[in-house]
Amino acid sequence: MQVKTHILVVDDDLEIRELLDEYLSKSGFNVSTVEDGESLNQYIDQQGFPDLILLDVMLPGDDGFTLCQQLRKSSNVPIIMLTAVSDEMDQIIGLEIGADDYIAKPFNPRQLIARIKAVLRRVNITQEPTHDTLPKQIHFGDWSLDTLAHRIVNRETDQSHDLSGSDFSLLMLFLNRPNEVLDRDTISIATKGRESLPFERAIDVQLSRLRNRLGDSAKYPHYIKTMRGNGYILAVSVEQER
Repeated sequence: MQVKTHILVVDDDLEIRELLDEYLSKSGFNVSTVEDGESLNQYIDQQGFPDLILLDVMLPGDDGFTLCQQLRKSSNVPIIMLTAVSDEMDQIIGLEIGADDYIAKPFNPRQLIARIKAVLRRVNITQEPTHDTLPKQIHFGDWSLDTLAHRIVNRETDQSHDLSGSDFSLLMLFLNRPNEVLDRDTISIATKGRESLPFERAIDVQLSRLRNRLGDSAKYPHYIKTMRGNGYILAVSVEQER
């Protein structure tokens, strides 16, 4: 029997928790719900990490941003932030601290399911390749990517960074297609499973976060360069080590 994907909902609104529990369960997911950061941490301590977390921004005690940062210190579990519909800054901050995607309240349940499936599909693509198809190390510029640990290490300084699922997907996209211009839709489909929405800032935030990881100058990037009007390009050579 196929094991159901386990989703943990973190929201202080009982009605929303019950509605999400009902709808996600009907859609074939195994659902658990908690109301705040304290109960989230207790759940993880007792049950371990779920397959995906739906995390509300506005929570009593530690807010969703704080909890997302805490989770990223110990896990790459996919996180979708639930944000206020009019607050673009919430969405940008969530992506900057490692969330995989966001959806604004009030949301269409079908849209939520589509976002969940897109994130899970992307995670499965980046986590399931076998040792025969995925190199153990990928070297580019001064950096090496450990594809199993999802960690980049600077070979000159020994500085290292653990990558979230979306950061890893984005970097792998560039490493698999070096010196090739990638447009925003290509990047969005690879990292979020959908085309970029008009005026969406998610791609800009993801690229900025990855550039920061690589120590790239925002004005004069060495690794990921902007090709105005066309997209972005990884402008260094890449070597794979199996």
